[in-house]
Amino acid sequence: MAPVLDVRGLEKTYGDVKAVQKLTFQVAPGEVLGLVGPNGAGKTTTLRCLAGILPPSSGRLRVAGYDLAAFPVEAKHSLAFLPDEPRLFEYLTVWEHLNFVARLYGVADWEERARALLEEMELAGKEKALPGELSRGMKQKLSIACGFLHSPRLIILDEPLTGLDPLAIRRMKASLRQRAEAGTALVLSSHLLPLVEELCHRILVIAGGRAVALGTLAEIREQLSGPDGSAASLEELFIRITSAA
Repeated sequence: MAPVLDVRGLEKTYGDVKAVQKLTFQVAPGEVLGLVGPNGAGKTTTLRCLAGILPPSSGRLRVAGYDLAAFPVEAKHSLAFLPDEPRLFEYLTVWEHLNFVARLYGVADWEERARALLEEMELAGKEKALPGELSRGMKQKLSIACGFLHSPRLIILDEPLTGLDPLAIRRMKASLRQRAEAGTALVLSSHLLPLVEELCHRILVIAGGRAVALGTLAEIREQLSGPDGSAASLEELFIRITSAA
């Protein structure tokens, strides 16, 4: 089965600074890949390159079979990027945000989808509210609803649980699992390592812009500790890996 996301030799430089160096990985349909690393490791730069916001200095990115450089519209139509800080229009209501996104992506049955998403995100009844009337968590939910509306094949998430209360976090994890089970590929970046450990099938650890570990938690654990190693948590492995990088 062809990968939804295929990254080959991704590099991004700013002058003499190499923010991302030769990243190569794939994400299959239905797979959740966790992207973790210390502050300044190049995670956000990597995510923005994957989403087509930043052009890579070198390397190749393919989304749903489309080369992101050669076919940017087709590739971006197949993905959704959800940043850690919601990007909303202050003078559009909740419903108008969804309508706007539907028009951008040509979603014909958008009203039915929008109502279902508002129910899922616990925003039903807030259709006429402006962003200034919403809590931080509600803004995050609206941003996520907008990202889900066109049923992207790839969802890229940067700290998706910021501002959510414990009940909303549980429901959001269920929403992400549901989409992965339906075949959507997800790239999830978070400092909440228990979340990554719980949701992700494989984990990519980067430090200094380089990949220092890639695999399932069991594979990474075995690489560091051998087949008889202890059941170290992702947090313990993360500290070991990034300290040695």
